[in-house]
Amino acid sequence: MAFIHDAFLLSCEESVALYEQYAANEPILDYHCHLPPADLACNRRFGNLYDIWLEGDHYKWRAMRSNGVEERFCTGDAEPFEKFMAWAKTVPYTLRNPLYHWSHLELKRYFDIDELLDERSAKRIWDQANEKLAGEEMSAWGILDRFDVRCVCTTDDPVDDLVHHKALANSDLKAKVYPTFRPDKALTVCDGKVFNDWVDRLGEAADIDIVAFNSFLNAIDARHAAFHELGCRLSDHGLEVCFVNFCDEAKARQIFNKARGGEFITAEEGDCFCSYMMLYFGQLDAKRGWTKQLHLGAMRNNNSRAFGQLGADSGFDSIGDFSQAKKLSMYLDRLNLEGALPKTILYNLNPSDNYAFATMLGNFQDGSTAGKIQLGSGWWFLDQRQGMTWQIDALSNLGLLSRFVGMLTDSRSFMSYPRHEYFRRLLCDMLGKDMRAGELPMDMDLVGGMIRNICFNNAKQYLELSLD
Repeated sequence: MAFIHDAFLLSCEESVALYEQYAANEPILDYHCHLPPADLACNRRFGNLYDIWLEGDHYKWRAMRSNGVEERFCTGDAEPFEKFMAWAKTVPYTLRNPLYHWSHLELKRYFDIDELLDERSAKRIWDQANEKLAGEEMSAWGILDRFDVRCVCTTDDPVDDLVHHKALANSDLKAKVYPTFRPDKALTVCDGKVFNDWVDRLGEAADIDIVAFNSFLNAIDARHAAFHELGCRLSDHGLEVCFVNFCDEAKARQIFNKARGGEFITAEEGDCFCSYMMLYFGQLDAKRGWTKQLHLGAMRNNNSRAFGQLGADSGFDSIGDFSQAKKLSMYLDRLNLEGALPKTILYNLNPSDNYAFATMLGNFQDGSTAGKIQLGSGWWFLDQRQGMTWQIDALSNLGLLSRFVGMLTDSRSFMSYPRHEYFRRLLCDMLGKDMRAGELPMDMDLVGGMIRNICFNNAKQYLELSLD
């Protein structure tokens, strides 16, 4: 039997039936990813398996480094096939790492390759995949069609001109592609050069001369409105913890003026400024009916030497052990007091925070929207079998799994869509085993209907993105 088969990850008849009848054929709403808008706009074609599979994949780089592979075969100047061969040699050592499952699931779904990848099979797999990549069905648009992706939400800085999104809005691509508003650079006030360069670019993007704090806020609002015009309905923030050292506008203005004047900003001042700005971003999201995403808990760029050589997003981040609950509660409560708490999806990176986050949801549900505050799918290092299972169990025990908005790719790769299948198989297996154990009714329509909603319908209704 092939490693990837019809009952892959499905351990009982109920699980198989749930997957085949209620999950397998549901479309995909990829509401959080890092696909490059430029690649989507130009309907990128991929020259070889390295281009589509290894380029920019820090998950694989981490495994390769752990296997003793030199950096030149990860991010360096080695030839594409040499890099692929280095990965092929690493794959047998990834047994019980999710990369082993993902890699073979991707080879099967994209190239109909059943052979296990290793040093011996690498050249055959390379040639077979490259032959398939020459076909139109393996272009960026072809891949979205192939996996029935109805909508893609990329991750975009407010200073981006959105030219690629404008082109996509007028293209023949069946899937809808929308930007997501990620204003993290607005919080870099303690790094004068980064902050001031970003503010200058913001002014250019908004066509506003930013001479004071008020014009700074107006420029952000203008970009928020421009994103909205192009169909954006989500914001996103990547934070260690929520900022809750709240200050008034006068204090925030004073700090802004100091930063623009090139003066040193203390950590306490930076905390105040970021707290003010995070409230402002929440107010904008509430005003336009958006969903806010909070990605909390990553400890980034731990290896300063590697960061200096390779930059961010190169595979040197990890789970942080920050104290989350109190600050998260204070942030949500402050927005709620101001009548400006938008629909919010909370993602935690440390699994020890699962239950704290899951209980936080119930504190701020207000009856206005089903599942207004969501516990997001297992994120980053938790985007694997055990991490996703933990998240589903926490939400099931402390909230309403039936209202969950489901899976996302959170990926820079066009090869990541089988992660939705992976999630769906895990979900069906968990619920199928519960049915077999008598812990859920033996009612396929009841349980299967919930699965179908989690796969697509819940996100469609909750996010209110235009899919027509």
